[in-house]
Amino acid sequence: MSKVPITLITGFLGSGKTTLLRELLADPELGETAVLVNELGEIALDHHLLSRIDERTVVLASGCVCCTIRADLADELRDLEARRSRGEIPGYERVAIETTGLADPAPILSTLLTDPMVEAQYRIDGIVTTVDAVNGSAQLRAQPEAAKQAAVADRLLITKTDLVEPAELAELTRRLARVNPAARQIEVRHGRLAAREVIGAAARDDAEILRDALAFGAAVASHDDGAHVHEGSAHDHRIRAFALRFERPLDWTMFGIWL
Repeated sequence: MSKVPITLITGFLGSGKTTLLRELLADPELGETAVLVNELGEIALDHHLLSRIDERTVVLASGCVCCTIRADLADELRDLEARRSRGEIPGYERVAIETTGLADPAPILSTLLTDPMVEAQYRIDGIVTTVDAVNGSAQLRAQPEAAKQAAVADRLLITKTDLVEPAELAELTRRLARVNPAARQIEVRHGRLAAREVIGAAARDDAEILRDALAFGAAVASHDDGAHVHEGSAHDHRIRAFALRFERPLDWTMFGIWL
């Protein structure tokens, strides 16, 4: 039996991963796809924004898949395959994994490529990274996660290009080319992209993908600007996820004015 291809969709906070995935799932070329959505926050929201939620849509919430819940990813992939074999869920031809905006792809790839049962059933079809044209340059400079996500990509999808001047966009594309000269850069507006642009994006074998991801991650970490890691997470201490709870419903008009 041939291995099921996995497309890993990553990118920094607010760069348009969910919008992209929603549009891709509507493309018939993507075929039948199982979707795993990882969210860092206490309350999962992103999966509600997708065009399709069924038994093949799995939410990995309450932690980042690259550090605190890596085992959950492997467990869910094994469970998907077992449920498909038993006929409990519709068949699928590929898997799309949307990471949190803070995910380091290297540990995720390590999980996918070194777990014996997962590796026997799945293969990496491509790593797709969304980059916000408005904030991308600053994020690449200030956030090691953003740099690592760009460094390991097979496709760099530049979003929100209609909101920046040509000179800003040109500077971002030059910076991305320095971070990852092998990746193809594609401008994306409103998440609209043909599925054929991301299917089969990986031109390398699995061992090379993992080796490059680990090497790029180590190189970026060695050039970090002194950001500290807090216990239990691989992320910068400046970043926190939290939820606000209210005893009464919010006045959404006033909330919108405040926002």
